[in-house]
Amino acid sequence: MNPIHKSNKLLNVCYEIRGPVPERARQMEEEGHRIIKLNIGNLQPFGFDAPDEVVQDVIRNLPNAAGYVDSKGLFPARKAVMHYTQQKQIADVTVDDIYIGNGASELIVMSMQGLLNNGDEVLVPAPDYPLWTAAVSLAGGTPRHYLCDEANGWLPALDDMRAKITPRTRAIVVINPNNPTGALYPDDVLREIVEIAREHGLIIYADEIYDKVLYDGASHTSIASMADDVLFVTFNGLSKNYRACGYRAGWMVVSGNKKIATDYIDGLNILSTMRLCANVPAQYAIQTALGGYQSINDLVGPGGRLTRQRDLACELLNAIPGVSVATPQAALYLFPRLDPQLYPLEDDQQLALELLQEEKVLIVQGTGFNWLAPDHFRLTFLPHLDDLTDAIGRIERFLAGYRKRHGTA
Repeated sequence: MNPIHKSNKLLNVCYEIRGPVPERARQMEEEGHRIIKLNIGNLQPFGFDAPDEVVQDVIRNLPNAAGYVDSKGLFPARKAVMHYTQQKQIADVTVDDIYIGNGASELIVMSMQGLLNNGDEVLVPAPDYPLWTAAVSLAGGTPRHYLCDEANGWLPALDDMRAKITPRTRAIVVINPNNPTGALYPDDVLREIVEIAREHGLIIYADEIYDKVLYDGASHTSIASMADDVLFVTFNGLSKNYRACGYRAGWMVVSGNKKIATDYIDGLNILSTMRLCANVPAQYAIQTALGGYQSINDLVGPGGRLTRQRDLACELLNAIPGVSVATPQAALYLFPRLDPQLYPLEDDQQLALELLQEEKVLIVQGTGFNWLAPDHFRLTFLPHLDDLTDAIGRIERFLAGYRKRHGTA
């Protein structure tokens, strides 16, 4: 029989956060090894539980959650999201402008499927959350990566963004707070991105899933609050702010110049109805989460667990020869740089694999986030302080061995 091949649509689609190296980690676990997983922002396994009142609302409403609901989501959930957009100063959002999905991830893919024709281009940051690049490619589009500048706090390089625009460009993706770098974009940068979109007639897709995971008293501005003459599509959810990754409850908000997008919105409605509805039990958590006590503030405030773990991880990594990392203002990750003089890498995925096999620590190589050179990696600082110290100690030992083997020590 002839071999059965995957679709050509998947040729440029990858998701290294759950790619070959994590697959090897799974095999090692089956062999009896204990793996320290720093590859994914999965909060519950590290003891970050969803708020009790959120859990209880899901439990209490489970008997009512067996049937389909409106394809856009439960009305109370969408009403709560609408109120949240008002808090964020996003104007003129109605309940009908809100779509509940199986996490923001499903809605990201849906938003690209509804927009792109073959060969259309979307500006995506480098580094990025790789689902964005994959979603553009899967929809037949071409991702064009604009640089974020490490020397400038990982802020978007606006000149590079402008240089990447062509007649085929349809949209700009803004990940703020940023994954993987932890950068938080100031208002002046957001205003300039809006101006670029306005000048070229582009949609802005705003991934704001970490908008409450903010450190050192920082505040977050939704880019959709900055204009009403540009079309915005904003994504958020319960996964990170409310430690409910497995609930798969996210939302998408269409705002701004909706008058020019009636046909696109019709496409989103078609795609929304095709999957009937998002999972219903988790939708009962949304109203309680958004309207209840915001316990994330306890974790990210002075002395909070996430703040202490962030600070320790930065201190330990910066003490390793040839490793440097900026202290993130937001999110759950670090994106350290490896000095090419000490670490002359050609294949950073191989480095991640060797670290896994030698030290039982799982990270993600920087090129897995569409970074241009094999000189970075991402890790999460979710483990408790003792486990974090152990994990980074193992990374330090591995890198010392690497320098010795390559004569760069």
